[in-house]
Amino acid sequence: MTYRVGYAPGVYDLFHVGHLNILRHARSRCDYLVAGVVSDEMARQAKGRSPVVPLTERLEIVRSIRFVDAAFVETVPDKLETWRQVRFDVIFKGDDWRGTEKGEKLERDFAGVGVEVVYFPYTVHTSSTLLRRALDGLVESA
Repeated sequence: MTYRVGYAPGVYDLFHVGHLNILRHARSRCDYLVAGVVSDEMARQAKGRSPVVPLTERLEIVRSIRFVDAAFVETVPDKLETWRQVRFDVIFKGDDWRGTEKGEKLERDFAGVGVEVVYFPYTVHTSSTLLRRALDGLVESA
């Protein structure tokens, strides 16, 4: 099924192939893709640490990806509030959210406004967390 406007939120820190895969798959399922780039403050709240790459740079990187039609800075934790600002028809998430409390809440919240939640396979072999650990290890051994 193809949707008119899709939304793919993420921190997009230490941009890697997993990020690219989500954006590529999301764009193939909609006519117009908005990437939501989580603010530094929101990332700190959600993950307990600041991103390595500053927001302005993450935003520029994501905006430059050919699959992305627009990028939006996400500044509130409530995805329904983000929907009120962006007005998307489908939200794309990694399948690491499927079956979790936060994923089920997302599905319930969006069912009420007619937005579908579509999950894509999470890229297991790479993540910003793994890259960050590797970098931390390099710094510690230096």
